[in-house]
Amino acid sequence: MRRRTYAARLTAVTTAVAALFAAGCTSDGAGASGAVNTKAGAGTTPAAQPGKYRTLPEPCGSVAGSTLKDLLPGVTELADEQQKQLLRGQPVSTYDTDRRVGCSWEAKSPDAAHSLSLDFERVVSYDRAVSDDDRAQQVFEKKQTAAGVPLESTAGGPASKPTTTSSAPPTSTAGTAGAAGATDAEELEPRVLDGIGDAAFLNDVVTTAGAGSNAQRRTVSVVFRTSNVVVTVVYVAQPGGAAEPPDGKELQEKAQSVARDLVDEFRE
Repeated sequence: MRRRTYAARLTAVTTAVAALFAAGCTSDGAGASGAVNTKAGAGTTPAAQPGKYRTLPEPCGSVAGSTLKDLLPGVTELADEQQKQLLRGQPVSTYDTDRRVGCSWEAKSPDAAHSLSLDFERVVSYDRAVSDDDRAQQVFEKKQTAAGVPLESTAGGPASKPTTTSSAPPTSTAGTAGAAGATDAEELEPRVLDGIGDAAFLNDVVTTAGAGSNAQRRTVSVVFRTSNVVVTVVYVAQPGGAAEPPDGKELQEKAQSVARDLVDEFRE
């Protein structure tokens, strides 16, 4: 009788322990699994997209010879060998040609001096949460702000007037001609540009050539972004011995034309 009672008690205890063990394993296992999954999910943040461009084109070969001759009229007055040497351009020294390259050309004549320079900067973001394109846009906007060209407002229009002095030629305010002249002057102001890359702006500055000179030098800059590359085109003209600055409309059109050609080259 005692043996049966002892055996029955032992069986009951064993069954209870087994049940508790099974329940504990199921509960703890589910909880542990759930905790691990939650942490794994919280720590997995997808990296921002890399930029489209991994390398940069050779800048000194980015502008056609015919275009350079148009921008630098003094070239045609040189001997053939000198023309070839000038049209090859002067590379700008940089520490990392995968990240930044540049080139410049300059030609002088008795009537004027002209120069063109290019700067290509490939932007890379080292922040997983910021894409290369977004970082390039930040670099672009910093240049735009430094030039005094207003950023676009949320409404799509200029947030404010440029802080730089307008370099457009003086115009009369009398009569209909004066009104037309004022409109032309506004169109030549530093401004945001449409249709060149992902974002673009133009700056136009007139300065005195130097001490003791009355000549006016005009510098037109077009800066644009295409994906994660920021490109700067600078076109400078200075008439020889003339007090009046070079024609702003012509220089702006030529600088913009170079920028559009470069955008097309990046797309190829």
